[in-house]
Amino acid sequence: MKATGIVRRIDELGRIVVPKEIRRTLRIREGDPLEVYTDREGEIILKKYSPVGELANFALQYAKVLAETTGKLVCITDMDHVIAAQGSGKRHLENQPISRELEKLIEQRKDYSSLETGDVVPVAKEMKESFKGQSVSVVNVHGDALGAVILLGQEEISPMEITLVHTTAEFLGSIMED
Repeated sequence: MKATGIVRRIDELGRIVVPKEIRRTLRIREGDPLEVYTDREGEIILKKYSPVGELANFALQYAKVLAETTGKLVCITDMDHVIAAQGSGKRHLENQPISRELEKLIEQRKDYSSLETGDVVPVAKEMKESFKGQSVSVVNVHGDALGAVILLGQEEISPMEITLVHTTAEFLGSIMED
C-alpha cells in the first residue's frame, strides 16, 4: 500500500472527504460506488466498485467463446479497465486502464463501428498493436453505462460480428439487472 501523506478527519456524521487529487487519479466521480474493506491491522480500504468486474470470470469465458467464434480479439471493460480479453493480442490489453476516447464513448452510451468512420478507437491508454476493424457496444444496466464489449480485427468487422458484439453487451447487461 502506498502512503499519500494526506490526513483527513472524520466528521460528526462519520464522513470523510477523499481528496480531489486522489479522486482525479483514480477516476472516482460523484455518485461512484465504493466498496469498503477492512484488514486485521485495522486498515480501512476503499475500492472503486465495478459491477462488471464482479462478472470477470464469466466475462472471460464469454469473451473466449466469442474470440474463438470470430477469430478476433475480444475485450470486455468496466468504466476503468479491461476486465477480460481473449484472442490474439490479449496480453497487451488485460487489466489495462481504458483510453479516454473509449471512456467517452461509454459515458455517451454510444455503440461504435469502424465501418462507419474507418477509424479504430483505442481500447487502452497504451495500445501496442493496431487494428483495422472494430465494433464497440456499451453494456447498459437500468440506463446506466457500466462498460463495453469490443471486437478488434486485422480486417474490417462484418455486420454479423457487430450484431454478436451488441448481443453480448445486451446479455451481460441483462445478467446484471437481476
